[in-house]
Amino acid sequence: MARAGLSPVDKLTDTVEHVARTEDLSVRIPVEEDSEDEVARLSRSFNSMTSALASSRELQQQLIADAGHELRTPLTSLRTNIELLTRSEETGRPLPPADRKALLASVKAQMTELAALIGDLQTLSRSDAGHPADRVEVVSLQDTVEAALRRARLRGPELTITADLQPWYVRAEPSALERAIVNILDNAVKFSPEGGTIEVALDKGALTVRDHGPGIETDELPHVFDRFWRSPSARALPGSGLGLSIVARTVQQSGGEVSLRRAENGGTVATVRLPGAATPPPDLDPDDAGSQ
Repeated sequence: MARAGLSPVDKLTDTVEHVARTEDLSVRIPVEEDSEDEVARLSRSFNSMTSALASSRELQQQLIADAGHELRTPLTSLRTNIELLTRSEETGRPLPPADRKALLASVKAQMTELAALIGDLQTLSRSDAGHPADRVEVVSLQDTVEAALRRARLRGPELTITADLQPWYVRAEPSALERAIVNILDNAVKFSPEGGTIEVALDKGALTVRDHGPGIETDELPHVFDRFWRSPSARALPGSGLGLSIVARTVQQSGGEVSLRRAENGGTVATVRLPGAATPPPDLDPDDAGSQ
C-alpha cells in the first residue's frame, strides 16, 4: 500500500533524474486530469517548466542558425573583395582606380552591414531578458520621437518629413525606446520614393508613421515582426531583418503594442501605442523626462 502511494513520487524522481542526465526536455510526467494532490500539482508544474525550457532552447537554436546564415553573406562578399585587393598587391598588377575605389566602397558597406547586424543581435539578446529595473524611467515620448526624427531627416535629406507631436510620458528604457522609434522611421525612409513624404503624429500615446512607398502585401503582414524576416521586395535593400523584431520586443516590454498595415492609396502605416499620460508625474520635472 505504501509502495503504491509512493509510485507517483518515484515517477517524478525518475523523470527529473532523466532530464538532469540527458538534458532531454521532451519528456513529460503523466498526470491524471482530475488529480489535484501535491504530487500532481508538482508534476504539472514540472511539465510546464520543461515545456517552457524546450521552447526557449528552440528559439535560441533558431536565432543562432538565422544569425549564422545572415552573417555568412556579408562575410563571403567581404572575403572575396579583400582577396581581390590582396592579389592585386601581391602580383604587382594594380587594379584600375575606378575598380579599386568600387571594391573599397563595397568593403566599407559590408563592414557597416556586419556592424549593424551584430548590434541588432546584441540589442535583441538583451531585450529577451527584459528591461533592467534601474534603466526604466519616465520618458517624454514627444522628445524621444523628435530625437529620432533628427536622425531620420539626416538619412533621408531628399524626403519631406512632417510631424505633429503632442506631449506624452511613458515608463521605458530611454535608449531602447529611441532605438525602436528610429527603426520604424528608418523603414519609412528606406521604402519612400525619392522626394516622397513621411507623416508622423503622436496623439494620446498613439504614434503613427505613414510613408508613401510600395506598401506591404497583405499575406506578408503576419511575418513583419519575425526575426530575420524580410519582404522579397526588400532583399536587395540594406538591413538585417531584425529592426521590427526589436521594435516589437521593446514596445511590448514597455506595456504597449505595435502594428503595421497597408495605407489607403499606397504606403504603410506603423502604429505604436504606449500606456502613459499627457503630463509627467507630479514629482517629476518635465525637463528631466527627455530622451537620453
